[in-house]
This record gives sequence, structure tokens and C-alpha cells, in this order.
Amino acid sequence: MHLRVLFFAGLRDLAGTDELSFSSEGELNVNALTAALGHRYQPLAEPLRSSGVRVAVNEEFVSPSHQLADGDEVAFIPPVSGG
Repeated sequence: MHLRVLFFAGLRDLAGTDELSFSSEGELNVNALTAALGHRYQPLAEPLRSSGVRVAVNEEFVSPSHQLADGDEVAFIPPVSGG
């Protein structure tokens, strides 16, 4: 499975990039992808587990149990504030 992974705001800074390609054997859901990214990219481990981080797949917000498909675009979006 090949995925396009996008990081926004502070997550982009921790990852050192705004986009990466992720490949894995077998099926993944969002929870499994989050764990795998945290393992491969240690600075992201704790922030990705934060309850405030939203995940969108192909531009739609999804739950942690959402099943991913080959070619999906997965975006990790931290909470933002402003006013």
C-alpha cells in the first residue's frame, strides 16, 4: 500500500517536511498508520497521539478506525487557535 501523507502547522515542523510517501505491506487503518509514523519518525510519536489532531483522508475527516486504501491522501491537522 502506498499513501501520500501530509502534515500541517507544528506537525510539519516536527516532521521536517509537509509531505511524505508512506509504503506498507498489508492493510492499514488510521490508528495503525499513526502508530507506524510515530515509530518511524520519533518526534511525531507523542503529537500524533494527541486527541486534538484531526485526520482527513482524501479531504474528508475520518475516525481512527477508518480503513485506508492504496493511493489515499492522509492529512494530519493539529488543533489551531486564533481570533
